[in-house]
Amino acid sequence: MNSKLTGKRISEIEVTQISIGGIWILIDDKEYFLPFEKYPWFKNANVGQIHNVQLLNDNELHWPDLNLNLSLESLGHPDHVPTYD
Repeated sequence: MNSKLTGKRISEIEVTQISIGGIWILIDDKEYFLPFEKYPWFKNANVGQIHNVQLLNDNELHWPDLNLNLSLESLGHPDHVPTYD
């Protein structure tokens, strides 16, 4: 008898810290720092809005309360994050 994993892989996402300079997010076993300087959408958000994050299609984070999506790739390369003036 062979067992096969079915369904979608579920990653663990946790906002581990919010400071005056930015936020830290733990995804599986990797932690990312998102400085407000590079990710200004979080600077004036409240704690509940920041903690309400979901993983979409294994490569995109979604903050529904902020109407914001960020790719996991952009977390590793904050210089490539688009800015909106």
